[in-house]
Amino acid sequence: MLALNENNFKAEVLDAKGLVLVDFWAEWCGPCRQLGPVLEDVSKAFPDVKFCKVNVDEAPSTAASFSIRSIPSMFLFKDGKQIDSKVGFSSEATISSWLDSHK
Repeated sequence: MLALNENNFKAEVLDAKGLVLVDFWAEWCGPCRQLGPVLEDVSKAFPDVKFCKVNVDEAPSTAASFSIRSIPSMFLFKDGKQIDSKVGFSSEATISSWLDSHK
């Protein structure tokens, strides 16, 4: 997964074509650490989707711009526009069907 920060978020997400899943997370967050390997597995099944993560402690302005209040929070972007979001831990099956519904 591509690690995003304040400097590369716009180029990698808002200027990107196609689907981009962004995971807002933090090192101290247990559910966030559980979600990481799940997203790695899902990314193998969806090579056409860009998977990224934003550490909210290292990119507070980016997190604030999306009103992140709970983590993990996953945002789905299509052609640079936010189209959906999920808050909390989700299973591989749930994330896969969520992505399928937005292709």
